[in-house]
Amino acid sequence: MTNAPSIAPGRGSLPSQLQNAWSSLLRVWDSTAIYMPLLMMGVLALGTYWLVRNTPVFNAPEAATEARHEVDYFMRKFTVKNYDEGGRLKTEIYGVEGRHFPDTDILEIDQVRIRSTNPEGHVTVATANRAYVNSDGSEVQLTGNARVVREPSRNAAGKETPRLEFRGDFLHAFLNEERVTSHKPVVLIRGNDQFTGDSFAYDNLDQVANLKGRVRGVLMPKSAGAANGALPSAPPAR
Repeated sequence: MTNAPSIAPGRGSLPSQLQNAWSSLLRVWDSTAIYMPLLMMGVLALGTYWLVRNTPVFNAPEAATEARHEVDYFMRKFTVKNYDEGGRLKTEIYGVEGRHFPDTDILEIDQVRIRSTNPEGHVTVATANRAYVNSDGSEVQLTGNARVVREPSRNAAGKETPRLEFRGDFLHAFLNEERVTSHKPVVLIRGNDQFTGDSFAYDNLDQVANLKGRVRGVLMPKSAGAANGALPSAPPAR
């Protein structure tokens, strides 16, 4: 009996296996392709989230806080001196207690005494229960027993200026401009003459005092002033 040639098992089915595998791969791909847009959106979302978490954040500049009307420093029994460009003393301010407010840059002083010297060397002294002084000491508001005194002087031409004094509950002094004003009643004393008014404005450079309201004046005779050794009185203030 003749034996037929044997065939190795499985060899004849190899092409069909490859075809089945390829078909399965195509089916998987088709199934996956349906969800591809969703997968892409998910990847983009994850990428965006990662960027947000890892991107450095630059803080926006903080809005400037409004300065409050509060004291930032205070002084007790102090003296403040201001000098001009040539190193000469312009003003010297003494107070029992001083409080500085940064929002207005004003120094509030109790029991104040201010001594000011102009370029010609004329001295003016101001005192009050309380004063409000600006940053450079050129402007002062005096309240409570306010008093400004300018000592007698003589100019380069030899002309004498008698002692000048202002008194009131409120005086506003502009030291650099040599002006004094007030919207309240004042007493003006020039030499031996005395005037009162409900308000006034005085300009030392123009040698003019304007008093308003109920104005009264007492003029001493020159002879009486000379007998007392006082400087001659000036014409009445207008």
